[in-house]
Amino acid sequence: MALNLAFETVGSGPPLLVLHGLFGSGSNWRSIARHLAATHTVHSVDLRNHGASPWADTMGYVEMADDVLQLMDRLGLAAPTVIGHSMGGKTAMAMALRQPQRVGGLIVVDIAPVSYADTLTPFAQAMSGADVTAAASRTEVQQRLQQAVPDPGVVPFLMQNLVLHNDHFDWRINLAGICAAMPQLCGLPSELLGARFERPVTVIAGGRSGYVAQRDGSDFAPMFPRARVEVVADAGHWVHADQPAAFLALVKQALQEHGPPGRAATAITC
Repeated sequence: MALNLAFETVGSGPPLLVLHGLFGSGSNWRSIARHLAATHTVHSVDLRNHGASPWADTMGYVEMADDVLQLMDRLGLAAPTVIGHSMGGKTAMAMALRQPQRVGGLIVVDIAPVSYADTLTPFAQAMSGADVTAAASRTEVQQRLQQAVPDPGVVPFLMQNLVLHNDHFDWRINLAGICAAMPQLCGLPSELLGARFERPVTVIAGGRSGYVAQRDGSDFAPMFPRARVEVVADAGHWVHADQPAAFLALVKQALQEHGPPGRAATAITC
C-alpha cells in the first residue's frame, strides 16, 4: 500500500520532484531547491522510512515508486520532471519504467540501473550501535559514529538524521526497515526488466565515484535508450553537495533540453 509522503515545496513554475538517496531526506536538497525555485515549483520529497515520512517494514523500488506516484496524484501533477539521487534515482527510474507517461523528464544522479555490492549496511549498523538514547549530546553521538565509520566525510551526513525526541536523542529513519531491505535497495526489481522509457534521460555522475561505471551510458541503454551521461569532475557520490555550481548548470541544461513537462492534472485531495 502506498504511503502518504512528506515533502517541502518552494518556487513557482513547471513542477520538479526531487528524490533523495539512502540515509538522506528532502531537507538535504534545500539549497539546490532554492536555486531551481527561480524557474520551477520544486517538491523535495522524503521517501518512506526517511525524514518526516511514514515508516514501513518493506521498501522495494516498486513500492517507493508507487508512493511518489500517489504524491503526484495528491498534488495534481501529470508529468513532472523527476531528479533522483542514488536510491532516489533508482526510485525515479522505476517510476519512469512502470508509468512512462507520468514522467516528463528524468535526471538521474550518480546511480545506474544495475545491482551493486552492499557497502551501506555497515553505516546502518553503526547508527544502530551508537546507543543514541543514552547520549548526553550530539557531539557524543558523533564521536561514537566516528569510531565505527571509517570514512569521516560520511559521519556529518548521517548525523543529519539525529533528532531530539522528548528528553533523548533518536534517529528519524527506520534503520531496521532499511537493513532488512538492503538486498532490494542494492538491486533492481525483476519486474522492471524489459521495460523502456523512451524520453531523454540525463545522468549526472561524480568523477570520483564508481557508481556509474560505464560513462558511455551502456548500462542505461536497454531501458533508457536516450540516456546521456555527464561527468562532474572532482565530485564524489554526493555530486550536488561536492560541486553544486557545476551540478546546477547541468540540471538547468537538462531541464531546457527535455522540454516543458506535462500540464497539471486536476488536483486530488486526501
